[in-house]
Amino acid sequence: MLATTFQLVAQTTVTGIVTDGKERLAGANVFIIGTIDGCLTDSLGRFAFPTSKAGEATLKVTYMGYEDYSYTADVSQMTHLTVQMKEQATTISEVVVTASTFSFGKSDNFKTMDAHDVVMAGNSCGDIVAALQTLPGTQKVGENGKLYVRGGESEECQTFVNGMHVLVPYSTNTENSAVRGRFSPFLFKGINFSLGGYGGEYGQALSAVLPMETTDMATSDKYGVSASLVDWNVGGTKAFANSSLSFNAALTSMGLYDRLFSQRFDFTRPYRKLSGEAQYKKEFKTAGVMKSYVGYDLTSVGLHVDGRDLSLKEHNIYANITHRMPFGHGFSLFTGIANSSVFSDIDDAVTAGDHYHNFRNEVHLKAEVRKVCSDVLKMSAGVEDYIRNSVLRYEPYQYHLNYNILAAHVDAQWRIIPRLFVNMSARAEMMDTQWLLLPRTTLSYVPNKRLQASLVLGRYSQTAEDDYLAKSGKSLGQSTADHAILSLQYKTPSTLLRVEPYWKKYHHLPLLENGIYLPHGNGLSRGVDVYVENNSLFKNLTTTLSYSYNDSERRYLDYTSMRMPDFASRHNLRLTAKYGIGKVIIGLAESCTSSRHFPQGKTPAYNSVDANLTYLMSPKVIVYTSLNNILGRTNIFRFDEMGSPVTATRDRFFYIGIFVSLKNNKAYDISNF
Repeated sequence: MLATTFQLVAQTTVTGIVTDGKERLAGANVFIIGTIDGCLTDSLGRFAFPTSKAGEATLKVTYMGYEDYSYTADVSQMTHLTVQMKEQATTISEVVVTASTFSFGKSDNFKTMDAHDVVMAGNSCGDIVAALQTLPGTQKVGENGKLYVRGGESEECQTFVNGMHVLVPYSTNTENSAVRGRFSPFLFKGINFSLGGYGGEYGQALSAVLPMETTDMATSDKYGVSASLVDWNVGGTKAFANSSLSFNAALTSMGLYDRLFSQRFDFTRPYRKLSGEAQYKKEFKTAGVMKSYVGYDLTSVGLHVDGRDLSLKEHNIYANITHRMPFGHGFSLFTGIANSSVFSDIDDAVTAGDHYHNFRNEVHLKAEVRKVCSDVLKMSAGVEDYIRNSVLRYEPYQYHLNYNILAAHVDAQWRIIPRLFVNMSARAEMMDTQWLLLPRTTLSYVPNKRLQASLVLGRYSQTAEDDYLAKSGKSLGQSTADHAILSLQYKTPSTLLRVEPYWKKYHHLPLLENGIYLPHGNGLSRGVDVYVENNSLFKNLTTTLSYSYNDSERRYLDYTSMRMPDFASRHNLRLTAKYGIGKVIIGLAESCTSSRHFPQGKTPAYNSVDANLTYLMSPKVIVYTSLNNILGRTNIFRFDEMGSPVTATRDRFFYIGIFVSLKNNKAYDISNF
């Protein structure tokens, strides 16, 4: 009893409050190191607990999101303390700068889209390119369906798979017919669509890049089939102990559809595409991850036009293999090789009896080293080579073109202060003997998880298209574009708001002068993009608003003076909505663009209302149907040289498909990969 009394007398009560300098923190953990004495702060940030510790001791306070606090003194002095916690600085590995980039299928960014959203978008018909055209900054060019970004041509947007360049990412088609992207949305675990201001890793793109990362190694088998009015597909994945093999085969044919529904063109042979894809992924215990991909397309179509029977056939082969591995002290090494080969043959291309043949090939070699140096700095450096070959035979003109582009880059991401980040990169490129230095900088302020403001400045380059390069005797070299982008973003779990003013200045564009292409062209593009996504208006409803204003002009190719390019429209508005009711998902999209300017006149404004419906018939079966341009409006895309309006092959397009999983319990896993 006497011993207990003396022990109670020796106890001291530790008291105080915990704040962050502005507000008191409830639930902070306060304790004496080396003892079990401590407590949590109450709703007013107060703490009080007894301790039998005598003499000098260390008080420690921890709170999620804040740096640990330690205070060493005599226990008798630990009364009426005021503990001020410092917010924990975000490490350089945790920050995600989203300036001018839309990411989907990724867990570390705001998910604006995933593979299912691509399929279910009201105007996409399962095509990545069409789905991306609901985002701000893209412009509607209906006669070919390609990506045009912020006043730039479609060739200014480049595609990368697992970091490796794709020479031709679109399937081919006849003139004034929309093309589709070559890749299935289900193939990729993450897509980052950058509308400008990208880092030093990516080159040969004046306006935008579309980097896509294939899925990781599968852990279970799955097989699936799908069928629709226009395509049939079968594929699957076989999983092994530390690797997986995937395949996919598809046949697309417009023959049945053309017989069921009328259209304006006189096809002598319906559009057909036979394609196959395969992936092999292997994980090594100590040697990292290896991924390989190969894809092949055979496309053919025949069309009676202007008194001749045009016949088009194209083979498109793409393959890459990449390897990523750590090799000690925080370093990682990426190596990759990719090959793109495209064979195009057209009979009666311009006049009856002629023949057009074009072969294009590119080998892309790349190596990159990355290292997280500390919580405030990470760096990367790499080298790459684009080896290109192009052959054209079309009497009386023909050429054989060979050249390569060597490049090197260094990137550094640095946390200057806890909420301020800077990304500095330098990229150098050499074509023949011409060197270009391309500095790029992004300054980002991230005060919290909801807000982000960034300023992006940089210079970008791209080699002229092969036809212009050959006709100039390779004297054109590379065109350049300077980017300046201000990005303001606010996001919550239910809302994303982004506003981005931008400015682009073009230099050394190909310009036809006295029958010769010279690098004397130039251009300017400026505007603002606004994007809003919300899923809190009603339960199970997701809505988006995308608006772009673009003011661009350029003098290039055969333009005799500065003028608005014919592919650009000043105002672009897209509205989408997706609503789920039980096993049914309804999608609706409205697209509007202002007039496009041609020497023959202005086109009327473009407008299309598109809808789709997805029904989960069973856990293994999905039925998907869509109707584009419900109102049947005849949209004029452009005017030809004679001043006649150019329209789509048909005003409406109806699609219905059935997707079946053969060996899994989820219909959404019939993606085959």
